Amino acid sequence: MKHIAILGSTGSIGTQALDVIAANPDKYKVTALAAYHNEQLLQEQIEYFKPQLAVLIDKQAADRLAASYRGPTQILTGEEGLLETAVFHQTDTVLTSLVGFAGLKPTIAAIKAKKNIALANKETLVAAGQLVMALAKDYNVSVYPVDSEHSAIFQCLQGENNKHIGRIILTASGGPFRGRTAKELAHVTVEDCLKHPNWSMGRKITIDSATLANKGLEVIEAKWLFGVDYDQIDVCVHPQSIIHSMVEFIDGSVMAQLGMPDMRLPIQYALSYPERIPSKFPRLDLTALSALTFTEPDTGNFPALKLAYTAGNKGGTMPCVFNAANEVAVYAFLQGKIGFLDIAQIISYTMEIHSLVTTPDLEQIYAADTWARQYAIQAVSDLGRKA
Repeated sequence: MKHIAILGSTGSIGTQALDVIAANPDKYKVTALAAYHNEQLLQEQIEYFKPQLAVLIDKQAADRLAASYRGPTQILTGEEGLLETAVFHQTDTVLTSLVGFAGLKPTIAAIKAKKNIALANKETLVAAGQLVMALAKDYNVSVYPVDSEHSAIFQCLQGENNKHIGRIILTASGGPFRGRTAKELAHVTVEDCLKHPNWSMGRKITIDSATLANKGLEVIEAKWLFGVDYDQIDVCVHPQSIIHSMVEFIDGSVMAQLGMPDMRLPIQYALSYPERIPSKFPRLDLTALSALTFTEPDTGNFPALKLAYTAGNKGGTMPCVFNAANEVAVYAFLQGKIGFLDIAQIISYTMEIHSLVTTPDLEQIYAADTWARQYAIQAVSDLGRKA
C-alpha cells in the first residue's frame, strides 16, 4: 500500500491520478489533497477518498469549504497549509501537479521530508533542475516522471545504463496549429488554441502545446531527469501521439514506448513503480493505425522551442526566466491582452535583457523568477499600448 499526497488534485493530472487510485484501492491510499480554489470539487474528493489533510491555497475558498464540510479531514489554507500537506508524515509519495513555478517550493519541502516525488510539474526542474536533483540525491529520494514523454524515456531506460544513451527523441503532437504560417497564427484565438487534437489538458499547458513552449520545457526537464546534454535531446513532430518518446543508444538501436494518448498510464506507472499493475485503460490496436509519421518541428513559426534550447544552453537563471516570462505571457493571452505570436516575443524580450547568474542558489532562482515576471508584465503592457 502506497500513501499518496496529490498537490493539484482538482486539475487535469490530479483528477486522472485519483481515477487511477480509485481503480486500485488495494494499492493506494490518499493521505492529503491540495488545490487552489475549487472547493466544490475538492470537497467531493475529500468525501470519496477521506484523506487526513486537505488544503485550498485560496483563503476565501478554504473558509467556504471549512464552513460547509463536516467530517474528519483537517482543512488547511494558504502556502503554509500547502507545505504542511507536502511534508505530511503519513505520506510516502507526493504527486506534484500544481501549475507552473508554484510547484517548486512544495516539491523541495517534500524532498527534504524524504518523500518520493511523482513529478508532473515540469517547471520545477526547468527553474531549478540542478538544485532539485542534487537535493533528491542528498535525501535519497526518487523522482519519477509523470509527463508522458519522460515516462516513455524512463520506461525505455529500464535495465539500461544511462551512459549508453546516444540521444533522446521527444515526440510532439505539433498542437492544433501544425503547418500554419505566421500570418495565419497572428489571428488565432484562445478557443482555437484550446482545441488540442489528441490530449485533454489544462488551459495553460494546452496553450504551451500550441506554441511548442511545452516541448521546450520538456527538453530542459529531460536534461535534468536523465543527465544528458542538450545536444543529445532532439524533438520530432509525431501528430498521432502514439509513440510517446524514444531513446537512441550509442550502438544505433532505438527503443520507443507506445500507447494510447491517455495520461492515466504514465501516472499509474509513476505511482506503482517498480511494479506494473493491470489497468482497464484503452489498448493500442496497431492494425487500426493507418500511419505513424514524423517531421522536424517548425521553429521559425513556433520560436518558443528554440528559445528554450537557448535558455537551457545558457543555463544558470536563464531557464527560470524563460519559464516565468512564458507563464506571464500565456496568462496574458488567455485574458485577451496579447496575441498568440506575442507569447514568444515576450519570452525573447525578457531573456535578452536578463543579467544571467551562472550558478544560482535557491534565493537567486526566486529573485530571477520575480524579476522576469515583473519585466514580462511590463512587456505585456507595452504591447497592449502599441495595439
